[in-house]
Amino acid sequence: MEAVRVAAGVIRRSDGRVLVSRRLPGRHMAGAWEFPGGKVRDLETPRQALSRELREELGISVRRARRIMSYEQEYPDRLIELHFYQVSEYSGVPLGCEQQELAWEFPERLAEMGFLPADRPLVEFLIQQTASMKVNLGR
Repeated sequence: MEAVRVAAGVIRRSDGRVLVSRRLPGRHMAGAWEFPGGKVRDLETPRQALSRELREELGISVRRARRIMSYEQEYPDRLIELHFYQVSEYSGVPLGCEQQELAWEFPERLAEMGFLPADRPLVEFLIQQTASMKVNLGR
């Protein structure tokens, strides 16, 4: 089974909240929450796909992003190769350009939201990262 390559971004506000979106009706696993992004096209790198997808889905232009993790997720009917990026600089205001629901949430709340199985390792990573930052700041 050939993997479907996907690139997605973690966009964080200054208060620590991250942007998440809900999958539209009619899509695989409709209604689940996920990080914004989408499929990597032929002859496109995951980083290029991230920029294109965030422009199409959110109406923003990515200026700076770094890969934070990559892994594969196997579903009964498909294999997904995920590439997640921390988007540290962008222009524009994120909007649901495809009529998808968007939410800014604190990482600690993400585990309760019904994320796609493929996104759960990133959710756990963000929760641990946030906990470490609070410890380091003495909170």
